[in-house]
Amino acid sequence: MSFLKRFLVGVCLILTTGLCAKENMNVLFIAIDDLNDWIGPMGGNPQVKTPHLDKFANFSIVMNKAYCPATVCGPSRSSLLTGRHCHNTGVYGNSNNLKKASKTKDLETLPEYFGNRGYHTLTTGKIFHKHMTSEGMDEGHWAFHEVGKTKGSAGGMLWKKQATHPDHKYGGSPIQWGATKAPLEKTKDYMNAKWAAEQFERDFDGKPFFMALGISRPHLPFFVPQKYFDMYPLDKVKPAPVKLDDYDDIVDSNGKAFFKGPDATWLAVDKSNAHTELNRAYMASVTYADDCLGVVFDALAKSQYADNTIVMLWGDHGWYLGEKLKYRKTGLWEEAARVPFMVRVPGVNEGVKSDGVINLIDMYPTLIDLCGLPENSNNDGRSFAKLIANPKMTWNTPTLSTMGHMNHALTDGRYRYISYKKGVQELYDHNSDPMEYNNLANNPEYAEIIAKFKKQLPKNNEPESPRNTMEKKKNKASKKI
Repeated sequence: MSFLKRFLVGVCLILTTGLCAKENMNVLFIAIDDLNDWIGPMGGNPQVKTPHLDKFANFSIVMNKAYCPATVCGPSRSSLLTGRHCHNTGVYGNSNNLKKASKTKDLETLPEYFGNRGYHTLTTGKIFHKHMTSEGMDEGHWAFHEVGKTKGSAGGMLWKKQATHPDHKYGGSPIQWGATKAPLEKTKDYMNAKWAAEQFERDFDGKPFFMALGISRPHLPFFVPQKYFDMYPLDKVKPAPVKLDDYDDIVDSNGKAFFKGPDATWLAVDKSNAHTELNRAYMASVTYADDCLGVVFDALAKSQYADNTIVMLWGDHGWYLGEKLKYRKTGLWEEAARVPFMVRVPGVNEGVKSDGVINLIDMYPTLIDLCGLPENSNNDGRSFAKLIANPKMTWNTPTLSTMGHMNHALTDGRYRYISYKKGVQELYDHNSDPMEYNNLANNPEYAEIIAKFKKQLPKNNEPESPRNTMEKKKNKASKKI
């Protein structure tokens, strides 16, 4: 696209408040598994090195207050890909397959929507949450025209026979980390990124493309090449802050503590004095993922598609590194619900940050808007194309995150309100308490604020859809709250 055409597309988007592009734009849709705000553009942890994301931020809008629809992989991805919230579908956990749920099995997913309207759709890596079925592993490949198969491993053999710490198995994948023998170029995420980069050399028979790339790290296990651990000398790493009495003010109507204490993984890591090592391993995995992303960013910038490709880069939910006396995901606090989100529309407000409150479920209607496709009336989310055109505008309608049946959180960018099905509530003011240490829910001064949030909780909560009985590991996260 010439500079003049690029300029005109940008002007069109701004003048029409971001409603559509004049020509079919390509879409690069990048998912990063278990990535929290520990990246340079979001400043969640200044120790972490993400030079490629830092550079990409100069050509995109960093959505500083983006949230996930659910705080665990399966329901978050199912929601954003179908455009429907958990409470409307019953897909609350990793064992709920959207293709087996009555409320989602016939919905047109985001890639299908584009594929059915003239786009060539292709993918590699994790986009949908995978499920074992009688026909084999369902990875959501049915939603795309083309699937890239790469030969990379998750990391290859470790330099040591076992991981470098006790293997803590509590409620999910083992907490493992260690340096791999495999060089960067032989690892799975790198090879998936390389495959995606190579697609920019293709001609798609005149069709626009919708390409989805999934990056697995920093999902467990934290197995990455040694050079990434070397970037973070252990004696220099400062672990995430911890407040040992953090749960004391989260009580029911009788004043009884709602949480018994730190979660099992936190206790196990604490017992082995491994907090610093685990934080370091996560940092190493984030920097590894950043290097993989750099391959894609560089290839796109040099390609024929540089100026007519919309990029949406997102993490599927947050991740605790000891904050709130937790590790992993789940729960409804800020650390689990806030996600990295960056969007690039060529020529439109590049290199800025927005504090507009958005949800990953909003990506579906927004991409439709930006690409000039017909509205999908099934979408629960709302397009934020207007926010892309004017990133500084007020955009603070409370957005929803869910964890299990009837457990919800709402945030308007300042306050976070949490409501559990057992009647317990939490309220935090991020202006004065960004780490959410001081629960205001039982303070009568905030009764009016709580009342406003309560009116916006879902009125209907679908029962949980059938669990996949073929899963080797059942998701127990939703039972914890």
